[in-house]
Amino acid sequence: MASLTHRISKPKQYVYSLLLLLLTASACYFLTSYVNYRVVAFLLLLVVSVSAVLFDILPVLVTAILSALCWNFFFIPPHFTFRIEKTEDLILFLMYFLIALVNAVLTSRIRNVQKESLAREEKANTIKLYNTLLNSLSHELRTPIATIVGATDNLKNFNGKLTEPNRYELIDEIAKASFRLNQQVENLLNMSRLESGFIQPKKDWCDVTEMIYETVARVEENAEGKRVNIQVDPSIPLFKIDRGMTEQALYNLLYNACLYTGDPARISVSARCYADVLEIRVEDNGPGFPEAETGLVFDKFYRLKNSKPGGTGLGLSIVKGFVEAQQGTVDLQNRDTGGSVFTICIPGETSYLSNLKNE
Repeated sequence: MASLTHRISKPKQYVYSLLLLLLTASACYFLTSYVNYRVVAFLLLLVVSVSAVLFDILPVLVTAILSALCWNFFFIPPHFTFRIEKTEDLILFLMYFLIALVNAVLTSRIRNVQKESLAREEKANTIKLYNTLLNSLSHELRTPIATIVGATDNLKNFNGKLTEPNRYELIDEIAKASFRLNQQVENLLNMSRLESGFIQPKKDWCDVTEMIYETVARVEENAEGKRVNIQVDPSIPLFKIDRGMTEQALYNLLYNACLYTGDPARISVSARCYADVLEIRVEDNGPGFPEAETGLVFDKFYRLKNSKPGGTGLGLSIVKGFVEAQQGTVDLQNRDTGGSVFTICIPGETSYLSNLKNE
């Protein structure tokens, strides 16, 4: 409700609350022969309560005062005058006026308390997330940086004494550490884009087969000998998706599978199309996921207890963010024979005309 209040400007809040009062009063007026004026008082109080839940205090106070005057003028005998003849009706009117004001103020206070409570909770969660991130980064970024610094120092200080294999080994260490460092920074940037809320998919025609083969080639280049089996339906059409987001999501799943699947590794990616939905499945024969944690793996910074060093727990949350940004879904299931299956489903336009790629 707080977010709704922030989205509606103050002038519109006055208009909407008064319009709600006018509609309710008009309906009651045309039903005066069926509805007693005391019942009308409860209906008008309900309008004040609804306004108090939806709008700020000032529009609600105006609505409360006008509802009391409206009830007096149109419904309390004698009609069309503010004069009240019966003492009983005068007491009812004063009680109504007091209840309407108290109702408006108390409801507004309750909303403010809830808003402050949510703000405190969000702040606590944000601090917790940042602490988790900083603790993770202090280790995950320091390790590749230390590797790069150490290997660089060895190359600089012992260059003349190093054999060619030693030199290549140090260069290989620098390359691997640089890749890990770049991976962490890229994950942080992607998560920052998702958290900002400004990320918008840029959908265009995509050759899914080509995208999968290129992504697998990138993964295998950094997967230390792991190979990925590709099974793509040859009749799969062109899909209108955000290739960058989809490719990054697929890369994260495949790299994660390569990282946690031991030898002999059996990792596969398959793709098919059904009812204008692109389905991509990534399967492996790794250790799988504890059943109690399958619902948590897509949370930011969440890492399993047996996680290897070298990650910040952002990879799978980025997968979910990029897929959901395209109105898609990602699902995780453990295989009966061991390992896991990630299934990405993204709806989109399809075409079997290959020349659309160049539009």
